[in-house]
Amino acid sequence: MREIMEVKVPHAGSVENAEITEWLVDVGETVDHEQPMAEISTDKVDTELSAPAAGRVVQLLVEEGEEVAVGTVIALLIDSEATDEEAATALAAHTVSAPAK
Repeated sequence: MREIMEVKVPHAGSVENAEITEWLVDVGETVDHEQPMAEISTDKVDTELSAPAAGRVVQLLVEEGEEVAVGTVIALLIDSEATDEEAATALAAHTVSAPAK
């Protein structure tokens, strides 16, 4: 079975929350490793969040304008070679991890 990869808001010093200001990708789009996926804003900096690996976006879990805790899973990727059926099966079996406290 193909494995789902989680895209999380990264830890950055004392920052506790981040707002997703804009998605730069859509569900179904393939991304390269380190390709910008979203613009995020914190109380300290505005920056782009890059893909942790190459793959295909299967789900965006956070809406633009939503504020989430650091460590929150905001999107899910799968191997770009995965079929739609494999992606659906992997997505159904995947449990999103909670942010680390």
